[in-house]
Amino acid sequence: MSMRGATADGDHRGMSGAIDFWFSIGSTYSYLSVMRIDVVARQSGVAVRWRPFDVRAIMVEMNNIPFSTKPVKARYMWRDLERRAAMYAIPWAGIPPYPIKTLALPNRIALVGASEGWCAEYVKATYRRWFLDGQDASTEPNVSQSLKDIGQEPARILALANSAETNAALDRETDAARALGIFGAPTFASGKEIFWGDDRLEDAVEWQRHAQAASAD
Repeated sequence: MSMRGATADGDHRGMSGAIDFWFSIGSTYSYLSVMRIDVVARQSGVAVRWRPFDVRAIMVEMNNIPFSTKPVKARYMWRDLERRAAMYAIPWAGIPPYPIKTLALPNRIALVGASEGWCAEYVKATYRRWFLDGQDASTEPNVSQSLKDIGQEPARILALANSAETNAALDRETDAARALGIFGAPTFASGKEIFWGDDRLEDAVEWQRHAQAASAD
């Protein structure tokens, strides 16, 4: 398996363009985007490239302290997520374990999935188990069961995800996100234009749609 070109996920022929969905499994607001981005993009005729990266590494560089250490902000975040989930009819089962123990492993698995064409399915599966079943997305049983849910063999995938090649590939993707000016997840990129936060998903898709239409003209 090569990590080159690992960001192309799925068959986008006939679509009007692609938007890059930069996410880190471990990001809370990414749950909303993970569960709805395909529908939003499809309705506009825009394809999606799923781009896992290590947002925690960037946040550490920025001295951005996690929500878990800010109780007032954390309370707002969970209530906001619950409200937005209800607005989009996305399942909600209460506050999941947070923060997850490590971002690196599930995002390396997602990167393997991007190279093999099952990234989106895995990310959705692991978020369901995290948010709905209360299983940390970076530990067992979530890791293996989410892979089994989508028909993948955990032993094979974990060997690939823990390889030096995949570790280096995640570092490269994180560097690419950093170079774009990305500082949080989820972020959507249309070329060099970036849109941060689930509440900017529709804006990003519309921007991409208009950019593609202008290019076609």
